[in-house]
Amino acid sequence: MSVAGEFASKVSSGKTLVERRERIERAIGLKEPDKVPLILSSCGDVLRKYFTGYELYFNYEKARKAVVKFVEEYPVDMFLPILGAEGFFFALAFADYPDIAPAIRFWSGAMHDVLKDKFTKWPGRELPEDSVFQFIGGQFMEVKEYSKFSDNPAVFINEVILPRACTSLEKVGSPEANAALIRLGVEVNRALKFLEDITMDLIRIGFPSFPLTSAYAPLDYIGDFLRTLPGILIDIRKYPDEVKLACESLVEPIIKVALAMKPVGVKYAFIPLHLNEYLSPKIYYEFYWPTLKKVIMALYGQGIKSFVFFEGWHDAHLETILDLPKGWGVALFEKTDVRKAKKVLAGHTCVMGGVPPSLLLEATPDKIKEYVRNLLREVKPGGGFILANSVDIPKNVPPENLRALIEVVEEEGKY
Repeated sequence: MSVAGEFASKVSSGKTLVERRERIERAIGLKEPDKVPLILSSCGDVLRKYFTGYELYFNYEKARKAVVKFVEEYPVDMFLPILGAEGFFFALAFADYPDIAPAIRFWSGAMHDVLKDKFTKWPGRELPEDSVFQFIGGQFMEVKEYSKFSDNPAVFINEVILPRACTSLEKVGSPEANAALIRLGVEVNRALKFLEDITMDLIRIGFPSFPLTSAYAPLDYIGDFLRTLPGILIDIRKYPDEVKLACESLVEPIIKVALAMKPVGVKYAFIPLHLNEYLSPKIYYEFYWPTLKKVIMALYGQGIKSFVFFEGWHDAHLETILDLPKGWGVALFEKTDVRKAKKVLAGHTCVMGGVPPSLLLEATPDKIKEYVRNLLREVKPGGGFILANSVDIPKNVPPENLRALIEVVEEEGKY
């Protein structure tokens, strides 16, 4: 490319970057942008078009190349590569160390190698090389330990749970355990460098990134990392006071982890919900929502909006979102129909979602266009909507289906 051509390309990328960012921010701000934003995300499945799962999760350079190649082939408004497993357990363990906690929010394959955690499985390790990682969780706390946990969650996690959940840390103070922690520190630096590099890669070719920090629903934390899903559902009924106290004790350290990124200018906190669809409205409102709401409100008071992934069906709890202030953040829905969500939350919450993986995998390009065209006619008016995939895009989605999705938004998404 000539010098003039390279300069023109940079100017074009810069203009596109600004346009895409403004488009997304206007939608989040409950306004009508120039057109409906299209955001895609992936935990690595669709990126296996370019490299094996093992290469994606254990080779930062190949992961960078895969992300860049994807957005060059499928130029959406924003692409969110989440190439790590659920690692908030570790982030909260280091809640008092803001230079460490954010870097281990998404748990990498290399970090798994260092601590040999029992929460996750990885390609090329416990899984076939060309697969995606798995978060399996586990039970690492007994019912009788609730009170000790509630006294000081971070201390209890470090002194009791980490040795149980990580093979390398079983013998606290041993050479093996100390070496593992030092190696984890090295890996944290590599992970931070990777996040910085991939952000700059995307910006360079005209794609904005969400300046994200992380938070968690307290009841999810207990269920995901300490008691398992069946365990926490039993505990709610048999030991309600202990569960409530434990949830309350988690609010402060969760907020601490989220605010660790405030000095670098983050605007949004990512919060994935897991137990929401398994709880009746009564149980949800009594055990789940109060402490999650405290986390969201505390961050909002600090100028950070929440980007909440309402996994599963959230229909029974939709109206609780109206307890939050207008413009509090973004609600990404997995199974709940975004048409229904938009009707309930219009003018209050930015609604996101609408593209199920089954549509991309099984429909023809014409069917995809028809589906999206009809959807946008219902949810586009008034703004405050972002079209997005609800869960990871499967590796074997036909390229023409992804192109059809992008084309129909260009055709029908304009205001």
